[in-house]
Amino acid sequence: MTAAEDIPTVMLNNEVEIPQLGFGVFQIKPEETKQATLTALEIGYRHIDTAQMYGNEAEVGEAVRESGLEREQVFVTSKLNNGYHDPQAAADAFQRSLDVMKFDFLDLFLIHWPLPTIDIDYVDTWKALEKILESGRVEAIGVSNFQPAHLQRLFDETGVVPAVNQIEVHPYFANNETREFSKQHGIAVEAWSPIAQGKVLGDETITGIAQRLGKTPAQVTLRWHIQRGDIVFPKSVTRERVVENFELWDFELTGDDMSAIDGLDKNERIGPNPEEFDYIPQD
Repeated sequence: MTAAEDIPTVMLNNEVEIPQLGFGVFQIKPEETKQATLTALEIGYRHIDTAQMYGNEAEVGEAVRESGLEREQVFVTSKLNNGYHDPQAAADAFQRSLDVMKFDFLDLFLIHWPLPTIDIDYVDTWKALEKILESGRVEAIGVSNFQPAHLQRLFDETGVVPAVNQIEVHPYFANNETREFSKQHGIAVEAWSPIAQGKVLGDETITGIAQRLGKTPAQVTLRWHIQRGDIVFPKSVTRERVVENFELWDFELTGDDMSAIDGLDKNERIGPNPEEFDYIPQD
């Protein structure tokens, strides 16, 4: 089995290293999150992606503390809940994440959505994250679901370029414009919904490549992301699937394979359009 130290890392624009493969806990029930995360850490994952909105930060924290690993050995990301874009609310929410997880620091903290239609400007929210970064309680800050125009405003009006932009990317939605804009400005791209919630796994192109290589469609799809340079964090509560998603390093897709999967792009989103999304959860 692949060892944790064999997983490649991506150097962020502030010289913080993040494992290119991580474990996601989106839509994993809180009562299942601790064991799922412990399983992932046992297998060799050293990068966990959670969010305030997921409601399972506490269980991630428990798993990290009980894993036998030092806190510094596990890269942990969380994201700001949409209801806390006010700068003071953002600062307070970040501290609550630390308190809930019982951590002294986070590795990465993101604005979850830009929410451009609400009356709180995401630029002001970003400035609040800059202050958190200055405090030393987080190693890097970034954004999620930001489009080129949103990023350009951050460049023009603030002092810190986001370390990452976590966006929807999968073979049916390659999201190339936002990927390329982010990378041109030194922002690492993280791909959420990397297998389109399973929709691409029955695709004839992907299954054909998988059969030829003796791999699963999920492994082929995740390997496509890896070779494109994106950071991915698949999720599962099934040990066999968690292991499968980790075993991506003993094969490589050819240029023809990559081009064939690139050609599947339908510009078809799974999630909402960030230009319009304004969901504010109720406490």
